[in-house]
Amino acid sequence: MLIFNFSRIFRARGINKPFSYMVKHGFSDNFATRIINDRPRVLNLVEVERLCELFQCTPNDMLQWYPSGSDLNDKHPLMPLKRSSKSLELSGMLFSVPLDKLESLEELLINEIKKL
Repeated sequence: MLIFNFSRIFRARGINKPFSYMVKHGFSDNFATRIINDRPRVLNLVEVERLCELFQCTPNDMLQWYPSGSDLNDKHPLMPLKRSSKSLELSGMLFSVPLDKLESLEELLINEIKKL
């Protein structure tokens, strides 16, 4: 089953109040609620593009695939959309890093990002 998983993006981006965040960026209350609950009925390409720009992601980042028993083939075309259960909460992790280590961590991240 293929679903939208925006809660993963909110956690990864450190967005603690997704409703306020989306409304602040021009989305309607109704649309924001549907996105927050990972239940958009339909997303047109204009909305997908706006969401990609807002979250700095690709459409694939918004999707998650849960294979059924018959789809457990490693060569299935949707396999890249099967996400691990590992949570992306970098902001929470950074909060636990001692202040004296943040500068070296920031430098390490900057160097890794430059390699991309």
